[in-house]
Amino acid sequence: MANDSSYKDKKVITIGIVRDLTGLSERQIRYYEERKLIFPERSSGGSRKYSFADVELLVEIANKIEDGVQTHEIRKEMLRAQKKQNQNDVTRKMIQGQLNAQFGLRKGPSS
Repeated sequence: MANDSSYKDKKVITIGIVRDLTGLSERQIRYYEERKLIFPERSSGGSRKYSFADVELLVEIANKIEDGVQTHEIRKEMLRAQKKQNQNDVTRKMIQGQLNAQFGLRKGPSS
């Protein structure tokens, strides 16, 4: 089976479907986009397109807002999480490079 992220990250869902899946209004969804909490792609006709991962994120955002968290706090939290993920990615690549060098591998298992 294909990697789960392949379908979860594909931006194919319209805002109307996202509205139905999340229970949020189109206005709320656009507001979260304005606040840089969600990043839909645009079709050639200008329609917003979302992924399943975006739908999950919107539900998380809505729950946090319902709990009283402000959008700017959510954004800061998202940026911290992204920074940590980037650091983890760099560390993982460094370790993989050291292992590859130690064992004489060039790129990784797919090489």
